[in-house]
Amino acid sequence: MNPQAIQIACSNCNLRELCMPIGLSEHDIDRLDNLVAVRKKIKRGETLFTNGELFTSLYAIRTGFFKTFLVTEDGRDQVTGFQMAGEIIGMDGIVNDLHTCDAVALEDAEVCVMPFEKIEEISREVASLQSHVFKIMGREIVREHGVMLLLGSMRADERLAAFLLNLVQRLHERGFSQSELVLRMTREEIGSYLGLKLETVSRTFSKFVEEGLIEVKLRHVRILDTEGLQRAVNQQTTCH
Repeated sequence: MNPQAIQIACSNCNLRELCMPIGLSEHDIDRLDNLVAVRKKIKRGETLFTNGELFTSLYAIRTGFFKTFLVTEDGRDQVTGFQMAGEIIGMDGIVNDLHTCDAVALEDAEVCVMPFEKIEEISREVASLQSHVFKIMGREIVREHGVMLLLGSMRADERLAAFLLNLVQRLHERGFSQSELVLRMTREEIGSYLGLKLETVSRTFSKFVEEGLIEVKLRHVRILDTEGLQRAVNQQTTCH
């Protein structure tokens, strides 16, 4: 076995409530402990899976941060999402048994490898797991719909405000600050995700700083006025 891959138990994991169903019986938890094949370490810049690779497993992110992206016809990386600890990655492969994007670690990370065959097998016995997987898939669909809305109808400042608010909310659910975050991605990657040029992202960050909405020190961002950022997102609804 790969020395970086260690058998782990879901029952002892402090992220269990984020990526596994809540309120399971001891028997069900024992079954789930068999769900995770290994725990795998991924170094910053390394790939977890690539576009076109055979889909075999879902990955629960235990520590670290990932980005998913597609390479466009002209060779550019189009970022499709950012994923953090407590989230499941790899669902893009379920439909055609092939991954449809690349996933790369933005910092040293660790994932729990969950073979999809095992998920299907245990789901037949543990109904709440099946329901939980459907919820995660539904959440992914809602997220993609939200991104389409973001890119289709929002101005640059609305897109960046929504992005920062979403990021800090997800981090807060994991026990981090409600107002401070460290950006694991570059401004160029943020621009790729939001459909904005790098200069536009930098200019919008500067605008938010001038307006007293945020403080920025390199990759450290402190939100000074959450309501102000929310108002920036809601401009599109108040302008019509």
